[in-house]
Amino acid sequence: MRLKILVVDDEPSHRLMLFAHLKSDYDVSEASDGFQAVEAVKQQFYDLVIMDIRMPGMDGLAALRQIKEISPGIVVFIMTAFQSVETAREALRQDASDYIVKPVDAEELLGNIKREFSYRDLQRENTLLKERLDEQFTDSNIIARSAMMREVLQSVGLIAPSDATVLILGESGTGKELIANLIHARSPRAKKPFIKINCAALTETLLESELFGHEKGSFTGATGRKLGRFELADGGSLFLDEVGEMSPTTQVKLLRVLQEQQFERVGGTEPITVDIRIITATNKNLLAEVEANRFREDLYYRLNVVPVQLPSLRERREDIPPLAAYFLKFYAEKNHREIMKILPDALDAMMRYDWPGNVRELENTIERGVIIARSECLTTEELPPNIRQIAESETGYDSDVTIGGTIKDMEKEFIARTLVSVAGNRTHAAKILGITRKTLQNKMREYNLDL
Repeated sequence: MRLKILVVDDEPSHRLMLFAHLKSDYDVSEASDGFQAVEAVKQQFYDLVIMDIRMPGMDGLAALRQIKEISPGIVVFIMTAFQSVETAREALRQDASDYIVKPVDAEELLGNIKREFSYRDLQRENTLLKERLDEQFTDSNIIARSAMMREVLQSVGLIAPSDATVLILGESGTGKELIANLIHARSPRAKKPFIKINCAALTETLLESELFGHEKGSFTGATGRKLGRFELADGGSLFLDEVGEMSPTTQVKLLRVLQEQQFERVGGTEPITVDIRIITATNKNLLAEVEANRFREDLYYRLNVVPVQLPSLRERREDIPPLAAYFLKFYAEKNHREIMKILPDALDAMMRYDWPGNVRELENTIERGVIIARSECLTTEELPPNIRQIAESETGYDSDVTIGGTIKDMEKEFIARTLVSVAGNRTHAAKILGITRKTLQNKMREYNLDL
């Protein structure tokens, strides 16, 4: 669906010029003053208002206030022929999304519109993500049965309400981005933007431009002003994934932002102040990188205010059955497959496999199995060869229990198996299960396990 744009300017020739540049991509309407603009917004919905700040009768700032009262979510670009920083700041304080200096550069305007609505789409995606996290991370269905992961989530509960910088450590595939999402979703900044960037995916020059933005003409190909991730995250959180891959030059600039909450766009001279929370993640040992002179020591201590260490999947094998059950249900529904169970020998192989790719590898394994399964059960035949060969060796489980019941059913079964394996020694069983002896006793009473 094409965006609806209202152009407001008391100069007919300027309105006509903007209309000509915008009409091929957008549905464009016109108004000649602030009064007409307010009435137009009352009559129908607009995605964007591009409005001159100096008009007879009702000026742009007065119209902006009334338009925002009528339609709080509308995007407003203010145009000014006066390069006044104070005027622009006043417009931004009144919730204008951007300001444009007249005469308007049509190419720059089109670029700003595309960036603004790409940013809006990103905000909507983050809202949906938050809703998914709110559903997933509840006391009743959280996918973390092991003591190690419960401890991580307890830490998140303490960390999230603060503004402290967080460094999430862990192997690839352990869920560092998911934890970053959760920290933001549980923070006072939850309704503000959550912006992410993978530092390993971009060259030094591109990463600098993505982080700090750039001004028009600052380098070859910079055809317009670009807002960086720091500006887009203002008021919210910025997640820097694989921060250990940053070049020394970018590390220096990041350190300055952390110290001063200020930066300049590439090619710019005006300091930009932002209010953001920094969350970072890496699979590297940053302290070893510091000792090897590949990572700045002062930056390391700035980032490592609150560390969160995620365990590997092989360190929390109790989580494999409920995670497998979750992925089985998710991908069966997504692919319209009626696959309800994971057979015992397949589960046994997954429990004994070390999962170097961690949760991501487990997820990919289940998705692959769901797609190629030839029956309603996931068997060893659907597992990758390196996991299937484990099933062909001596099995660790000889029960006929399958995944497909409730989490409580699986918890009861694994408690029972563990107790049998240690000949009823509750202290030993509690240690293996990662819970206290008292918790084990309570679970045994709950599940009527008298061993």
